[in-house]
Amino acid sequence: MDTNKKNDAKEKGLDTTHLSDVKFADLPLLPEIQSAIDELGFVYCTPIQAKTLPVSLKGKDIAGQAQTGTGKTAAFLIAAFQHLLKNPRPNKNQRGQSQVRFIILAPTRELAIQIAEDCKKLGKNTGLKFALAYGGTGYDKQQKAIEQGTDILIGTPGRIIDYWKKKVFSLHQCQGLVLDEADRMLDLGFITDIRFLLRRLPKPDKRLSMLFSATLSHRVMELSYEHMNQPEKIEIKAQAVNTKKITQAVYYPANDEKIPLLIGLFQKLKPQRAIVFVNTKRNAEEIEDFFRSNDIKAVLISGDVRQNKRQHLLQEFSAGKHQVLIATDVAARGLHIDDVSHVFNYDLPQVAEDYVHRIGRTARAGASGEAHSFACEDTAFYLPEIEEYIGMSVPMASVTADLLPKINSRERIQRNRVPHHPAKKGGRPSGKFKGKPRNAKKTRG
Repeated sequence: MDTNKKNDAKEKGLDTTHLSDVKFADLPLLPEIQSAIDELGFVYCTPIQAKTLPVSLKGKDIAGQAQTGTGKTAAFLIAAFQHLLKNPRPNKNQRGQSQVRFIILAPTRELAIQIAEDCKKLGKNTGLKFALAYGGTGYDKQQKAIEQGTDILIGTPGRIIDYWKKKVFSLHQCQGLVLDEADRMLDLGFITDIRFLLRRLPKPDKRLSMLFSATLSHRVMELSYEHMNQPEKIEIKAQAVNTKKITQAVYYPANDEKIPLLIGLFQKLKPQRAIVFVNTKRNAEEIEDFFRSNDIKAVLISGDVRQNKRQHLLQEFSAGKHQVLIATDVAARGLHIDDVSHVFNYDLPQVAEDYVHRIGRTARAGASGEAHSFACEDTAFYLPEIEEYIGMSVPMASVTADLLPKINSRERIQRNRVPHHPAKKGGRPSGKFKGKPRNAKKTRG
Protein backbone atom coordinates (compact mmCIF):
# COMPACT_ATOMS: atom_id res chain seq x y z
CA MET A 1 0.00 0.00 0.00
CA ASP A 2 1.41 3.42 -0.92
CA THR A 3 2.37 5.90 1.81
CA ASN A 4 -0.52 8.31 1.18
CA LYS A 5 -3.06 5.52 1.39
CA LYS A 6 -1.48 4.21 4.57
CA ASN A 7 -1.58 7.67 6.12
CA ASP A 8 -5.24 8.15 5.12
CA ALA A 9 -6.14 4.79 6.62
CA LYS A 10 -4.31 5.58 9.86
CA GLU A 11 -6.13 8.92 10.14
CA LYS A 12 -9.42 7.06 9.81
CA GLY A 13 -8.35 4.54 12.45
CA LEU A 14 -8.27 1.63 10.00
CA ASP A 15 -5.84 -1.27 10.16
CA THR A 16 -4.26 -2.07 6.79
CA THR A 17 -1.55 -4.54 7.78
CA HIS A 18 -3.58 -7.48 6.42
CA LEU A 19 -3.50 -6.06 2.88
CA SER A 20 -0.87 -6.18 0.14
CA ASP A 21 0.35 -3.42 -2.17
CA VAL A 22 -1.55 -4.88 -5.13
CA LYS A 23 -4.74 -3.12 -6.22
CA PHE A 24 -7.65 -4.99 -7.81
CA ALA A 25 -7.79 -2.19 -10.38
CA ASP A 26 -4.25 -3.08 -11.51
CA LEU A 27 -5.30 -6.64 -12.37
CA PRO A 28 -6.69 -7.48 -15.84
CA LEU A 29 -10.24 -7.98 -14.53
CA LEU A 30 -13.30 -7.74 -16.73
CA PRO A 31 -15.54 -4.70 -16.04
CA GLU A 32 -18.40 -6.92 -14.80
CA ILE A 33 -16.15 -8.23 -12.03
CA GLN A 34 -14.32 -5.00 -11.20
CA SER A 35 -17.58 -3.10 -10.81
CA ALA A 36 -18.80 -5.47 -8.07
CA ILE A 37 -15.44 -5.23 -6.29
CA ASP A 38 -15.70 -1.43 -6.39
CA GLU A 39 -19.26 -1.52 -5.05
CA LEU A 40 -18.09 -3.65 -2.12
CA GLY A 41 -15.39 -1.09 -1.35
CA PHE A 42 -12.41 -3.37 -1.90
CA VAL A 43 -9.28 -1.61 -3.21
CA TYR A 44 -6.23 -3.65 -2.20
CA CYS A 45 -5.81 -7.41 -2.40
CA THR A 46 -5.00 -9.59 0.58
CA PRO A 47 -1.70 -11.52 0.27
CA ILE A 48 -3.37 -14.72 -0.99
CA GLN A 49 -5.32 -12.75 -3.59
CA ALA A 50 -2.24 -10.82 -4.66
CA LYS A 51 -0.24 -14.01 -5.20
CA THR A 52 -2.86 -16.26 -6.78
CA LEU A 53 -4.90 -13.96 -9.03
CA PRO A 54 -2.07 -13.01 -11.43
CA VAL A 55 -1.58 -16.75 -11.99
CA SER A 56 -5.19 -18.00 -12.08
CA LEU A 57 -6.36 -15.11 -14.30
CA LYS A 58 -3.98 -16.47 -16.94
CA GLY A 59 -5.79 -19.81 -16.77
CA LYS A 60 -3.08 -21.60 -14.80
CA ASP A 61 -3.87 -24.03 -11.98
CA ILE A 62 -3.26 -23.09 -8.34
CA ALA A 63 -2.47 -25.05 -5.16
CA GLY A 64 -2.67 -22.40 -2.45
CA GLN A 65 -2.06 -22.54 1.28
CA ALA A 66 -4.36 -20.15 3.14
CA GLN A 67 -6.62 -20.06 6.16
CA THR A 68 -10.23 -18.89 6.30
CA GLY A 69 -10.47 -15.16 6.85
CA THR A 70 -7.61 -14.35 4.47
CA GLY A 71 -9.67 -13.63 1.37
CA LYS A 72 -9.18 -16.96 -0.40
CA THR A 73 -12.89 -17.27 -1.26
CA ALA A 74 -12.77 -14.03 -3.26
CA ALA A 75 -9.51 -15.20 -4.83
CA PHE A 76 -11.02 -18.32 -6.39
CA LEU A 77 -14.43 -16.77 -7.15
CA ILE A 78 -12.92 -13.87 -9.08
CA ALA A 79 -10.76 -16.27 -11.08
CA ALA A 80 -13.76 -18.53 -11.76
CA PHE A 81 -15.92 -15.63 -12.96
CA GLN A 82 -13.18 -14.36 -15.26
CA HIS A 83 -12.58 -17.83 -16.72
CA LEU A 84 -16.27 -18.43 -17.46
CA LEU A 85 -16.86 -14.99 -18.95
CA LYS A 86 -13.82 -15.23 -21.22
CA ASN A 87 -14.70 -18.79 -22.25
CA PRO A 88 -18.44 -18.90 -23.12
CA ARG A 89 -20.44 -22.09 -22.85
CA PRO A 90 -19.28 -24.35 -25.71
CA ASN A 91 -22.66 -25.90 -26.57
CA LYS A 92 -26.30 -25.78 -25.59
CA ASN A 93 -27.66 -28.16 -22.95
CA GLN A 94 -27.54 -31.82 -23.92
CA ARG A 95 -30.26 -34.39 -23.15
CA GLY A 96 -32.17 -31.81 -21.13
CA GLN A 97 -29.61 -31.86 -18.31
CA SER A 98 -28.24 -28.78 -16.62
CA GLN A 99 -24.65 -28.34 -17.81
CA VAL A 100 -22.61 -27.22 -14.81
CA ARG A 101 -19.63 -25.14 -15.95
CA PHE A 102 -17.75 -24.76 -12.66
CA ILE A 103 -17.89 -26.87 -9.51
CA ILE A 104 -16.78 -25.69 -6.04
CA LEU A 105 -16.37 -28.38 -3.36
CA ALA A 106 -16.37 -27.53 0.35
CA PRO A 107 -16.07 -29.82 3.40
CA THR A 108 -19.07 -28.46 5.34
CA ARG A 109 -22.50 -27.11 4.56
CA GLU A 110 -21.71 -23.91 6.51
CA LEU A 111 -18.73 -23.16 4.31
CA ALA A 112 -20.69 -23.98 1.15
CA ILE A 113 -23.42 -21.55 2.17
CA GLN A 114 -20.88 -18.83 2.93
CA ILE A 115 -19.19 -19.31 -0.45
CA ALA A 116 -22.59 -18.97 -2.13
CA GLU A 117 -23.24 -15.71 -0.29
CA ASP A 118 -19.88 -14.33 -1.41
CA CYS A 119 -20.59 -15.57 -4.93
CA LYS A 120 -23.83 -13.60 -5.00
CA LYS A 121 -22.07 -10.38 -3.94
CA LEU A 122 -19.00 -10.64 -6.17
CA GLY A 123 -20.85 -12.07 -9.17
CA LYS A 124 -23.88 -9.76 -9.09
CA ASN A 125 -22.95 -8.07 -12.40
CA THR A 126 -21.72 -11.13 -14.29
CA GLY A 127 -25.05 -12.69 -15.22
CA LEU A 128 -23.75 -16.08 -14.11
CA LYS A 129 -26.11 -18.44 -12.28
CA PHE A 130 -25.12 -20.51 -9.26
CA ALA A 131 -26.75 -23.18 -7.09
CA LEU A 132 -26.12 -24.89 -3.76
CA ALA A 133 -26.04 -28.60 -2.94
CA TYR A 134 -25.48 -29.77 0.63
CA GLY A 135 -26.90 -32.44 2.89
CA GLY A 136 -29.28 -32.25 5.80
CA THR A 137 -32.14 -30.28 4.28
CA GLY A 138 -33.77 -28.91 1.13
CA TYR A 139 -33.26 -31.88 -1.18
CA ASP A 140 -36.09 -31.09 -3.62
CA LYS A 141 -35.50 -27.33 -3.51
CA GLN A 142 -31.81 -27.73 -4.30
CA GLN A 143 -32.53 -30.17 -7.12
CA LYS A 144 -35.02 -27.78 -8.71
CA ALA A 145 -32.50 -24.90 -8.60
CA ILE A 146 -29.89 -27.02 -10.39
CA GLU A 147 -32.39 -28.25 -12.99
CA GLN A 148 -33.30 -24.66 -13.85
CA GLY A 149 -29.74 -24.16 -15.05
CA THR A 150 -26.57 -23.22 -13.22
CA ASP A 151 -23.12 -22.12 -14.25
CA ILE A 152 -21.49 -22.62 -10.85
CA LEU A 153 -22.44 -25.46 -8.50
CA ILE A 154 -21.27 -25.04 -4.89
CA GLY A 155 -21.62 -27.81 -2.35
CA THR A 156 -20.42 -30.76 -0.35
CA PRO A 157 -19.26 -33.91 -2.16
CA GLY A 158 -21.93 -36.38 -1.02
CA ARG A 159 -24.99 -34.38 -2.04
CA ILE A 160 -23.41 -33.34 -5.35
CA ILE A 161 -22.74 -37.00 -6.17
CA ASP A 162 -26.37 -37.84 -5.35
CA TYR A 163 -27.64 -35.33 -7.90
CA TRP A 164 -25.09 -36.40 -10.51
CA LYS A 165 -26.16 -40.04 -10.16
CA LYS A 166 -29.79 -38.97 -10.63
CA LYS A 167 -28.70 -37.18 -13.84
CA VAL A 168 -29.85 -33.83 -12.46
CA PHE A 169 -26.80 -32.24 -14.08
CA SER A 170 -23.91 -33.15 -16.35
CA LEU A 171 -20.20 -32.42 -16.04
CA HIS A 172 -19.39 -32.83 -19.75
CA GLN A 173 -19.04 -29.08 -20.21
CA CYS A 174 -17.41 -28.35 -16.85
CA GLN A 175 -14.68 -25.75 -17.31
CA GLY A 176 -13.31 -25.47 -13.81
CA LEU A 177 -12.98 -26.83 -10.30
CA VAL A 178 -12.26 -25.50 -6.81
CA LEU A 179 -11.33 -27.72 -3.86
CA ASP A 180 -11.69 -25.51 -0.79
CA GLU A 181 -10.13 -26.58 2.52
CA ALA A 182 -8.80 -29.72 0.90
CA ASP A 183 -7.03 -30.89 4.06
CA ARG A 184 -10.31 -30.75 5.97
CA MET A 185 -12.07 -32.79 3.31
CA LEU A 186 -9.38 -35.46 3.53
CA ASP A 187 -9.63 -35.49 7.34
CA LEU A 188 -13.39 -35.99 7.08
CA GLY A 189 -12.93 -39.01 4.83
CA PHE A 190 -14.13 -37.45 1.58
CA ILE A 191 -11.22 -38.68 -0.53
CA THR A 192 -13.28 -41.40 -2.27
CA ASP A 193 -16.06 -38.95 -3.13
CA ILE A 194 -13.59 -36.34 -4.35
CA ARG A 195 -11.83 -38.79 -6.64
CA PHE A 196 -15.21 -40.02 -7.91
CA LEU A 197 -16.13 -36.49 -9.03
CA LEU A 198 -12.73 -35.51 -10.37
CA ARG A 199 -12.58 -38.58 -12.60
CA ARG A 200 -15.85 -37.49 -14.24
CA LEU A 201 -14.62 -34.01 -15.11
CA PRO A 202 -12.92 -33.12 -18.40
CA LYS A 203 -9.17 -33.77 -18.39
CA PRO A 204 -7.05 -31.41 -16.24
CA ASP A 205 -5.65 -29.55 -19.27
CA LYS A 206 -9.20 -28.79 -20.41
CA ARG A 207 -10.26 -26.92 -17.27
CA LEU A 208 -9.05 -24.41 -14.65
CA SER A 209 -8.45 -26.04 -11.27
CA MET A 210 -7.77 -24.35 -7.94
CA LEU A 211 -7.06 -26.04 -4.62
CA PHE A 212 -6.87 -24.25 -1.28
CA SER A 213 -5.83 -25.79 2.00
CA ALA A 214 -4.69 -24.71 5.45
CA THR A 215 -1.69 -26.99 5.00
CA LEU A 216 -0.20 -28.30 1.77
CA SER A 217 0.58 -31.71 3.18
CA HIS A 218 1.91 -34.63 1.16
CA ARG A 219 -1.64 -36.03 0.85
CA VAL A 220 -3.00 -32.73 -0.42
CA MET A 221 -0.21 -32.21 -2.94
CA GLU A 222 -0.54 -35.80 -4.15
CA LEU A 223 -4.21 -35.08 -4.89
CA SER A 224 -3.34 -31.87 -6.74
CA TYR A 225 -0.63 -33.43 -8.88
CA GLU A 226 -2.89 -36.34 -9.81
CA HIS A 227 -5.96 -34.32 -10.81
CA MET A 228 -4.63 -30.87 -11.77
CA ASN A 229 -2.54 -29.50 -14.63
CA GLN A 230 0.89 -28.68 -13.17
CA PRO A 231 -0.49 -26.44 -10.41
CA GLU A 232 1.63 -23.57 -9.13
CA LYS A 233 2.22 -23.90 -5.39
CA ILE A 234 1.56 -20.69 -3.46
CA GLU A 235 1.90 -20.49 0.32
CA ILE A 236 0.74 -17.89 2.83
CA LYS A 237 1.99 -18.77 6.31
CA ALA A 238 -0.92 -19.47 8.63
CA GLN A 239 0.51 -18.12 11.86
CA ALA A 240 1.38 -14.73 10.43
CA VAL A 241 -2.21 -14.30 9.32
CA ASN A 242 -4.15 -15.75 12.23
CA THR A 243 -2.29 -14.99 15.47
CA LYS A 244 -0.58 -11.66 14.93
CA LYS A 245 -3.51 -9.54 16.08
CA ILE A 246 -4.82 -11.95 18.74
CA THR A 247 -4.04 -11.52 22.44
CA GLN A 248 -3.75 -15.06 23.79
CA ALA A 249 -3.92 -16.39 27.33
CA VAL A 250 -4.08 -19.84 28.91
CA TYR A 251 -5.56 -20.69 32.32
CA TYR A 252 -4.96 -23.86 34.35
CA PRO A 253 -8.26 -24.55 36.16
CA ALA A 254 -9.36 -27.69 37.92
CA ASN A 255 -12.21 -29.40 36.12
CA ASP A 256 -14.80 -28.15 38.64
CA GLU A 257 -13.51 -24.57 38.18
CA LYS A 258 -14.05 -24.43 34.42
CA ILE A 259 -17.70 -23.32 34.41
CA PRO A 260 -17.25 -20.66 37.14
CA LEU A 261 -14.09 -19.42 35.40
CA LEU A 262 -15.85 -19.15 32.06
CA ILE A 263 -18.74 -17.20 33.56
CA GLY A 264 -16.29 -15.08 35.57
CA LEU A 265 -14.40 -14.13 32.42
CA PHE A 266 -17.64 -13.19 30.70
CA GLN A 267 -18.60 -10.99 33.65
CA LYS A 268 -15.17 -9.32 33.66
CA LEU A 269 -14.50 -8.98 29.92
CA LYS A 270 -18.12 -8.35 28.85
CA PRO A 271 -17.59 -9.50 25.24
CA GLN A 272 -20.20 -8.21 22.80
CA ARG A 273 -19.81 -11.23 20.52
CA ALA A 274 -17.90 -14.38 21.51
CA ILE A 275 -17.49 -18.03 20.54
CA VAL A 276 -16.89 -20.84 23.05
CA PHE A 277 -15.34 -23.97 21.54
CA VAL A 278 -15.69 -27.40 23.14
CA ASN A 279 -14.66 -30.92 22.20
CA THR A 280 -17.94 -32.66 23.03
CA LYS A 281 -21.66 -31.96 22.70
CA ARG A 282 -22.10 -32.90 26.36
CA ASN A 283 -19.85 -30.03 27.46
CA ALA A 284 -21.58 -27.68 25.02
CA GLU A 285 -25.00 -28.48 26.48
CA GLU A 286 -23.73 -28.09 30.04
CA ILE A 287 -22.33 -24.64 29.22
CA GLU A 288 -25.56 -23.62 27.50
CA ASP A 289 -27.55 -24.63 30.61
CA PHE A 290 -25.30 -22.66 32.97
CA PHE A 291 -25.26 -19.61 30.69
CA ARG A 292 -29.04 -19.62 30.61
CA SER A 293 -29.30 -19.73 34.42
CA ASN A 294 -26.73 -16.92 34.74
CA ASP A 295 -28.33 -14.51 32.27
CA ILE A 296 -25.86 -14.93 29.40
CA LYS A 297 -27.59 -15.10 26.02
CA ALA A 298 -26.13 -18.07 24.18
CA VAL A 299 -26.91 -20.42 21.30
CA LEU A 300 -25.44 -23.84 20.60
CA ILE A 301 -24.61 -25.51 17.30
CA SER A 302 -23.29 -29.04 16.89
CA GLY A 303 -23.56 -31.89 14.46
CA ASP A 304 -27.02 -33.07 15.54
CA VAL A 305 -28.79 -29.70 15.48
CA ARG A 306 -31.16 -29.56 12.50
CA GLN A 307 -29.58 -27.81 9.51
CA ASN A 308 -32.33 -25.21 9.09
CA LYS A 309 -32.27 -24.45 12.82
CA ARG A 310 -28.47 -24.23 12.75
CA GLN A 311 -28.57 -21.66 9.97
CA HIS A 312 -31.27 -19.71 11.79
CA LEU A 313 -29.18 -19.63 14.98
CA LEU A 314 -26.07 -18.54 13.09
CA GLN A 315 -28.02 -15.72 11.44
CA GLU A 316 -29.31 -14.58 14.83
CA PHE A 317 -25.81 -14.66 16.28
CA SER A 318 -24.42 -12.71 13.32
CA ALA A 319 -27.20 -10.15 13.77
CA GLY A 320 -26.23 -9.64 17.42
CA LYS A 321 -29.25 -11.27 19.04
CA HIS A 322 -27.02 -13.52 21.15
CA GLN A 323 -23.84 -12.68 23.03
CA VAL A 324 -22.15 -16.04 22.61
CA LEU A 325 -22.08 -19.01 20.25
CA ILE A 326 -21.18 -22.38 21.77
CA ALA A 327 -19.78 -24.71 19.14
CA THR A 328 -18.09 -28.01 18.59
CA ASP A 329 -15.49 -28.17 15.82
CA VAL A 330 -18.26 -28.33 13.23
CA ALA A 331 -17.99 -24.51 13.38
CA ALA A 332 -14.21 -24.18 13.66
CA ARG A 333 -13.82 -23.55 9.95
CA GLY A 334 -15.81 -21.82 7.29
CA LEU A 335 -17.77 -19.36 9.43
CA HIS A 336 -17.45 -15.73 8.40
CA ILE A 337 -18.95 -13.82 11.33
CA ASP A 338 -17.91 -10.22 11.72
CA ASP A 339 -16.87 -8.55 14.98
CA VAL A 340 -16.17 -11.65 17.08
CA SER A 341 -14.10 -10.05 19.82
CA HIS A 342 -13.35 -13.08 22.00
CA VAL A 343 -12.79 -16.81 21.48
CA PHE A 344 -12.80 -19.20 24.44
CA ASN A 345 -11.33 -22.68 24.21
CA TYR A 346 -13.26 -24.32 27.04
CA ASP A 347 -11.46 -27.51 25.96
CA LEU A 348 -8.08 -27.36 24.29
CA PRO A 349 -8.36 -28.95 20.83
CA GLN A 350 -6.79 -32.35 20.38
CA VAL A 351 -5.15 -31.37 17.08
CA ALA A 352 -2.77 -28.40 17.14
CA GLU A 353 -3.84 -26.86 13.84
CA ASP A 354 -7.45 -26.73 15.07
CA TYR A 355 -6.30 -24.23 17.70
CA VAL A 356 -5.33 -21.82 14.93
CA HIS A 357 -8.61 -22.40 13.11
CA ARG A 358 -10.58 -21.74 16.29
CA ILE A 359 -8.87 -18.55 17.40
CA GLY A 360 -8.93 -17.37 13.78
CA ARG A 361 -12.68 -16.73 14.23
CA THR A 362 -11.61 -13.45 15.85
CA ALA A 363 -9.21 -10.79 14.54
CA ARG A 364 -10.52 -11.14 11.00
CA ALA A 365 -9.75 -8.69 8.19
CA GLY A 366 -7.11 -6.87 10.23
CA ALA A 367 -9.14 -6.42 13.43
CA SER A 368 -7.81 -7.40 16.86
CA GLY A 369 -9.23 -9.99 19.23
CA GLU A 370 -8.64 -12.13 22.31
CA ALA A 371 -8.34 -15.90 22.75
CA HIS A 372 -8.68 -17.44 26.23
CA SER A 373 -7.94 -21.15 26.62
CA PHE A 374 -8.45 -23.59 29.50
CA ALA A 375 -5.69 -26.17 30.02
CA CYS A 376 -7.62 -28.35 32.45
CA GLU A 377 -6.89 -31.76 33.91
CA ASP A 378 -8.20 -33.49 30.79
CA THR A 379 -6.65 -31.37 28.01
CA ALA A 380 -3.50 -29.66 29.38
CA PHE A 381 -1.24 -32.23 27.69
CA TYR A 382 -2.33 -30.90 24.25
CA LEU A 383 -0.73 -27.52 24.95
CA PRO A 384 2.95 -28.34 24.14
CA GLU A 385 1.99 -29.51 20.66
CA ILE A 386 -0.12 -26.38 20.13
CA GLU A 387 2.71 -24.09 21.21
CA GLU A 388 5.15 -25.89 18.95
CA TYR A 389 2.74 -25.53 16.04
CA ILE A 390 2.19 -21.78 16.50
CA GLY A 391 5.85 -21.15 17.28
CA MET A 392 5.32 -19.42 20.62
CA SER A 393 4.40 -20.03 24.24
CA VAL A 394 0.87 -18.97 25.10
CA PRO A 395 1.08 -16.52 28.05
CA MET A 396 -0.20 -17.97 31.32
CA ALA A 397 -3.02 -16.21 33.18
CA SER A 398 -3.91 -16.77 36.83
CA VAL A 399 -7.16 -18.27 38.06
CA THR A 400 -7.86 -15.69 40.76
CA ALA A 401 -10.70 -15.57 43.26
CA ASP A 402 -12.46 -12.73 41.44
CA LEU A 403 -12.66 -14.92 38.33
CA LEU A 404 -14.49 -17.68 40.23
CA PRO A 405 -17.79 -16.04 41.18
CA LYS A 406 -20.69 -17.72 42.90
CA ILE A 407 -22.96 -18.83 40.08
CA ASN A 408 -26.55 -19.99 39.81
CA SER A 409 -27.25 -23.70 39.51
CA ARG A 410 -27.58 -25.34 36.13
CA GLU A 411 -30.94 -24.82 34.46
CA ARG A 412 -31.49 -27.78 32.18
CA ILE A 413 -32.94 -27.03 28.76
CA GLN A 414 -35.34 -29.34 26.95
CA ARG A 415 -33.59 -30.21 23.69
CA ASN A 416 -35.13 -31.71 20.60
CA ARG A 417 -32.42 -33.39 18.58
CA VAL A 418 -32.70 -34.95 15.14
CA PRO A 419 -33.23 -38.73 15.23
CA HIS A 420 -31.01 -40.64 12.87
CA HIS A 421 -32.79 -41.76 9.71
CA PRO A 422 -31.76 -42.50 6.13
CA ALA A 423 -31.67 -39.54 3.77
CA LYS A 424 -34.67 -39.13 1.48
CA LYS A 425 -34.71 -40.17 -2.12
CA GLY A 426 -31.45 -42.04 -1.97
CA GLY A 427 -29.57 -38.95 -0.82
CA ARG A 428 -26.97 -39.40 1.86
CA PRO A 429 -26.27 -36.54 4.23
CA SER A 430 -23.15 -34.71 3.09
CA GLY A 431 -20.55 -33.59 5.57
CA LYS A 432 -20.78 -36.81 7.58
CA PHE A 433 -17.58 -38.53 8.59
CA LYS A 434 -16.69 -41.51 6.44
CA GLY A 435 -13.70 -43.75 6.80
CA LYS A 436 -10.97 -43.85 9.40
CA PRO A 437 -9.78 -40.43 10.58
CA ARG A 438 -6.14 -39.44 10.34
CA ASN A 439 -6.11 -38.84 14.09
CA ALA A 440 -8.32 -41.49 15.65
CA LYS A 441 -8.38 -39.85 19.07
CA LYS A 442 -9.91 -36.65 17.75
CA THR A 443 -13.51 -36.06 18.85
CA ARG A 444 -15.85 -34.66 16.25
CA GLY A 445 -18.98 -32.67 17.03
